[in-house]
Amino acid sequence: MADDAEKNLAKNFNVLVGVTGSVAAIKLQKLVNELLSFSNPKIALKIVATENSMHFFNIDDIPIKVYRDQDEWQTWSSLSDPVLHIELRRWADMMVIAPLDANTMAKLANGICDNLLTCIVRAWDTKKTLLFCPAMNTYMWEHPLTSEHIERLCRLGYVQISPISKKLACGDVGVGAMAEVETIVSTVLKHLNK
Repeated sequence: MADDAEKNLAKNFNVLVGVTGSVAAIKLQKLVNELLSFSNPKIALKIVATENSMHFFNIDDIPIKVYRDQDEWQTWSSLSDPVLHIELRRWADMMVIAPLDANTMAKLANGICDNLLTCIVRAWDTKKTLLFCPAMNTYMWEHPLTSEHIERLCRLGYVQISPISKKLACGDVGVGAMAEVETIVSTVLKHLNK
């Protein structure tokens, strides 16, 4: 058992980070920097961003490639060309969606795949770890559909990193804020070392 842990620590891990349209996307740069700071295990990152997430961060501040919907079709022109959402799914050892907004959560729970990120998740190998970090207003968090969607995602083997209670961007105080970056990073490391 110790040998397996040592092998995992020596391995490079490919982590795909998904970012969706929640104000918590402003934490993407911090999350990326913290994950890239590790040397044992060494983590390689790729980012997939929904169009709505782009309102909350500057793509030029992110030190690695950020894939967007239009990239899916820029890499494909004929039947023999690679399909980006499949290539990213193959590349990744793990996926972390931070933040996961209510809109994208509903899409994933219902099998909708209308953008690059949702297509990756629809094609995801459920034997691989997928962590998701909900982030939304408290009223959205407390809506009965949210718990149904989370249950569906968890039944697929996906792991929730629960939101926290604090003052939200809208001024409300309550549960719905994305987990702290440190919590997300420690959860990623825990799952990489399994």
